[in-house]
Amino acid sequence: MSTTHATNWLDRTSRPTRHVASFVWKYWDAFQERRERQKLRASLADLSDRELIDIGIARDQIDYVASNRTIDPRGR
Repeated sequence: MSTTHATNWLDRTSRPTRHVASFVWKYWDAFQERRERQKLRASLADLSDRELIDIGIARDQIDYVASNRTIDPRGR
């Protein structure tokens, strides 16, 4: 399949098809974000209390930090 053919197919797709594709990509992005939060939560949970203190968070803040990765828990 050439690139030209693939582009022509995309141009011919109906609006509902593009809407469904957009929904699928949004779902996929949300799924990937959830997996990243789970990995971060697990990594932080594996640290000792001393290691957590060294990076500026307490054990009871792990869920918050994993869910709000753009917020610095130290308030900086």
